[in-house]
Amino acid sequence: MIVSVAAVNLRNMSVPLSVPLPDDTADAPSPRSRPALSPSRASDFKQCPLKYRLRAIDRVPEPPSRAAVRGTVVHAVLEDLFGLPAAERQPARAAELVPAAWERVRAERDGVDELVADGGPQALFEEVRKLVASYYELEDPRRFEPHALEERVEVDLDGDIPLRGFVDRIDVAPNGLLRVVDYKTGRSPGPMHEARALFQLKFYALMILRTRDIVPAQLRLIYLADKNILTYTPEREELDRFQRILTALWQAIIDAGRTGDFPPTRNSMCKFCDFKPLCPEYGGTPPPYPGWPVQTPIPADLVTERLPEDM
Repeated sequence: MIVSVAAVNLRNMSVPLSVPLPDDTADAPSPRSRPALSPSRASDFKQCPLKYRLRAIDRVPEPPSRAAVRGTVVHAVLEDLFGLPAAERQPARAAELVPAAWERVRAERDGVDELVADGGPQALFEEVRKLVASYYELEDPRRFEPHALEERVEVDLDGDIPLRGFVDRIDVAPNGLLRVVDYKTGRSPGPMHEARALFQLKFYALMILRTRDIVPAQLRLIYLADKNILTYTPEREELDRFQRILTALWQAIIDAGRTGDFPPTRNSMCKFCDFKPLCPEYGGTPPPYPGWPVQTPIPADLVTERLPEDM
């Protein structure tokens, strides 16, 4: 079941949690590693197989967008915020974290300076601060300690279906109940588009089930732009069915990988796509198919990079 929760109601649902944070590390990426399945890559293939191919197999570079960079900075600020003692997680302190988070993003990503070339980063800082301020209307970060932040989750379903993803936050209540939280800097989807959000939530729930042998009590997407929250309470039988869906999806990807047949699909997201110059639907020609990679699975930090549609 997926439910939209207004901010005024969410404050009444908050549960104090108290669990220490673990350390987390990321491996160095290998550009020709075997693709894995993440919520973003699964969405790509369902939306347009050619888009999936160009991202996951060819790895055609995409220019950074302001939306993606803004979202990355917001995530960095919220991660840093939970690194502070609970009493220091005041809204004003969160606003002070923005410049340092921006500098980290600059150091990790090429080309982001061009996005703020006119007038410097101050306008971006204000956009980030506004979104972080919205977060305080949805949750009070002083009331709980996360169990994990930006945790990489990996599991191979049935031994040969590699699922990879990053979870923004995992909370564990004193009674052992587990909650998964993902931040979105865009607006919440309308009723006609909630299926994609539900797909992502089921994906996370299944990974948690297969790695921890526990069904999360709740999964939560926090939409900062319109201060809304979608919550999902999964059931084990539903997740077992969802695993069969992912198995069929991965088989379709493997079949396409063997033949190189990744057809383009014209849809409403085409207007945002950076691959239009390579798309036959728009008069372009894709590069020669490089073949299905056969090395070790690609690390989660490479297959799950934050894209504008993920924010």
